[in-house]
Amino acid sequence: MTHPSIRRERRATRRVLRATLRQRSAATRLVASVRRRPRSLATVAIAAGVDREAAAGVANGLRSVAKRLDVQPAETARTRRTVAGGRAHQTRTVAHYTRAQVARLVAAYRPRKPEYRAAVALIAAFATAA
Repeated sequence: MTHPSIRRERRATRRVLRATLRQRSAATRLVASVRRRPRSLATVAIAAGVDREAAAGVANGLRSVAKRLDVQPAETARTRRTVAGGRAHQTRTVAHYTRAQVARLVAAYRPRKPEYRAAVALIAAFATAA
């Protein structure tokens, strides 16, 4: 019989490994989802590897570029978000763009912030990859 501390360490190690596997599989599913169907600009940015704060800012910039170029979203979706501590629901309309549309928007987007420039490079590589 093994010592309880050894079992505890093994359990902790397995827990960490399972968490890592869950994160990796979630990221893989997100990337596959973006490649399959139109998604929101922020979702495309996150799937490309941009952190959430920069993804929100870049998505806002890409939306203004879409308005300037008159690029209409491929589809619109309605999402339900929880508000007020998870008690109430709020429905929002979200615009979804294809990867080709995102590539066109990224080509016309010229951000000033260095982190947005790096994010645009990641999104451009993601949107043009086959």
